[in-house]
Amino acid sequence: MLSQEEREELKAELVQLEDEITTLRQVLSAKERHLVEIKQKLGMNLMNELKQNFSRSWHDMQTSTAYKKTHETLSHAGQKATAAFSNVGTAISKKFGDMRSHSIGYSIRHSISMPAMRNSPTFKSFEERVETTVTSLKEALTKVGGANHGGGSFEEVLSSTAHASAQSSGGGPRRAEEEELQC
Repeated sequence: MLSQEEREELKAELVQLEDEITTLRQVLSAKERHLVEIKQKLGMNLMNELKQNFSRSWHDMQTSTAYKKTHETLSHAGQKATAAFSNVGTAISKKFGDMRSHSIGYSIRHSISMPAMRNSPTFKSFEERVETTVTSLKEALTKVGGANHGGGSFEEVLSSTAHASAQSSGGGPRRAEEEELQC
């Protein structure tokens, strides 16, 4: 319980604090206007500030330990995926070469029916290699960040890692196209 005199003093102090807060808000508003005027004279605007902040944040993120580790892991996974696809391409080329050499003068369509071809040792071997490759790719992606937590679909991850691998090998897109044609 406060006495009448204490209440009067607190009310006076309250009025004084409110007046000081109002004065401080006015001073702050004037300083903010002055800041805007100076920035306009210097040619600085909101868009430039946003660009600078974004560039600084992007640089900070790229130099972070987590980013570097993730980049190294994805690069390694991309190299593994590229090697796996290269092995599949080599296997396909070899198997088609074997099939061509066995079909002397006949096309595949005329010499082997589809069910017979599916049961052939060549097709079974090819099928096993493809399954092994897909399984190892899925395992590599799971190790990188989980089956569906990697930030994209299976195809997007493979595409981006293959693109990154092609660029890091110095071959560029043209070399990747030539390699595709060789398969």
